[in-house]
Amino acid sequence: MKSDQIIRDKFADLYAIAEAQGGYFTTEQAQEVGFSRRQLTYHASTGRFERVRRGIYRLTLFPHSPYEDLFIAWLRTGKQGVISHESALALYDLSDVMPAEIHLIVPPTASRRHPGLRLHTNRLEPDDITTYQGLPVTTVPRTIAHVSAAGLADELVIQAVQEAIQRGLVTKKQMRELAQQQGGRTQRLISLAFEGLKKA
Repeated sequence: MKSDQIIRDKFADLYAIAEAQGGYFTTEQAQEVGFSRRQLTYHASTGRFERVRRGIYRLTLFPHSPYEDLFIAWLRTGKQGVISHESALALYDLSDVMPAEIHLIVPPTASRRHPGLRLHTNRLEPDDITTYQGLPVTTVPRTIAHVSAAGLADELVIQAVQEAIQRGLVTKKQMRELAQQQGGRTQRLISLAFEGLKKA
């Protein structure tokens, strides 16, 4: 029947959206492909969708991801945020950093009313942003610049630089350029990281 095909198409469209977002989707995204709020409530009551928080749902049968908290945080900012600072280091699995909050960089005009999120308004150029594990995130060099400037412990910044080089996420040339651009503490810590790599 035609109505059955329409329903299948709606679910296929929603799945395509959620698949790119760790299984999550927003009320607005569901409405864009034809789901009403009433239908969202119904499918949540049957267990097909899981209501994670106001305005955000998850496809119940979608495989879980270790980055679910980051996907939710990103969707909470209306997809305007970019994972940054310690949260970006954790996403890249660089250093032993354990962020107490989720850090995102948002435009100055974005809403700041997101309890539990650490929002920054650092200026970003297009080249400062990449996609990793399906999430928008500051590049490794930009992340290291941010955490260094924000005062992350010396040993964690040094460890992040060394691990990034060893894993091929950045080159020594990129780190030298970053050191020259940033100067100060960032330059000092990158130099220490290089010295440690020589001794290893």
